[in-house]
Amino acid sequence: MAAKPVPAVTRSLRALLTVGICVAILLSAASPAVAQKKKKNPDAPAATHTTIPMPDEQQIDYNTSEMLGAWQVGDADRLHKTYADDAVFVSGLWAPPVFGWSNFLSSYQLQRARMQQVRLDRVNTYIKVSGTVGWACYQWDFRGTVDGQPMTARGQTTLVFEKRNDHWLIVHNHTSVAQAAPPTTALPQSPAVPANAPQPQASKPPNS
Repeated sequence: MAAKPVPAVTRSLRALLTVGICVAILLSAASPAVAQKKKKNPDAPAATHTTIPMPDEQQIDYNTSEMLGAWQVGDADRLHKTYADDAVFVSGLWAPPVFGWSNFLSSYQLQRARMQQVRLDRVNTYIKVSGTVGWACYQWDFRGTVDGQPMTARGQTTLVFEKRNDHWLIVHNHTSVAQAAPPTTALPQSPAVPANAPQPQASKPPNS
């Protein structure tokens, strides 16, 4: 029996179906490459962008500013990023040092809760780096409200930094009050002092 001729419409449909299948196969084969290309594209700008690291002295200066900024606003998490967990805190009072961030945190939070409208200015900063150890010395000027009373104080701080995992962290903080200048109103007893400093002591009366 002779084969029946295939209508032109049927041949056209088969050809269209074949082309569609081929296109689908090509697209499915190409899609991983396209996806890979799209995945790599976001990384391309990063490859062309180079970050220039700051000199050690500049990093220490920046971290000091970060520490003081976090202290002023009462951001304990941000403050912690500038300190090593085993940091030591020394004040000008006759008191033992505070060892470790966790031991310092509770006293800082109690101290900071007593303060409002805090402003702390840093001046006369000196920074020195020797290998993986560095230190910063500076004077500070504090203004704020403590226990509802206005207060001003001045002092100086020495921070010792250690470079750990390519990041400078404070491992020692020694802060002393050089001058406490009370305003017209009397200061409350045992006022809090800025910048991890000891509480200011009242001046001794002149000898009679």
